[in-house]
Amino acid sequence: MATRRAGALAPWLGIAIAVIVLDQLTKAMIVAAFQLGDARQVTPFFDIVRAHNRGAAFSFLNEASGWQRWFFIGLGLAAAVFIVWLLARHGGQRMFGWALALILGGALGNVIDRLLYGHVVDFLQVHWKSHYFPSFNVADSAITIGAALLILDELRRVRRTS
Repeated sequence: MATRRAGALAPWLGIAIAVIVLDQLTKAMIVAAFQLGDARQVTPFFDIVRAHNRGAAFSFLNEASGWQRWFFIGLGLAAAVFIVWLLARHGGQRMFGWALALILGGALGNVIDRLLYGHVVDFLQVHWKSHYFPSFNVADSAITIGAALLILDELRRVRRTS
């Protein structure tokens, strides 16, 4: 039984590791090529920037006194343990597995930043005219896609049972 579960878990952990590697590589490229606050326009609505976020999504708690670093590290690690447990129990559910693997990789990618730098490196900036969406990174994108897949998976599950 344990071998079967480990086998079901391995592909999902592989996806999470791929997200972490891609996230950390892209952040390392940005840190090497950009100074904090630098921006390069790619299209009229998209820039590559270098921003640091000590908070969470949408810079929530970015201006707090520093305690948020350890809070978000702890929260990310607790979420990772819970997600691995869910993947071990439900690894056979394809969309659910993809969703959780993306969220796991994204969460751990940002935890690594918090451990190494004390902040998360963001570099993707979408805007329209003078309206700017908060900058984000590969980890944030994976978390967002994973959350959307979770919602879609639940909607499909509800539809099947009704």
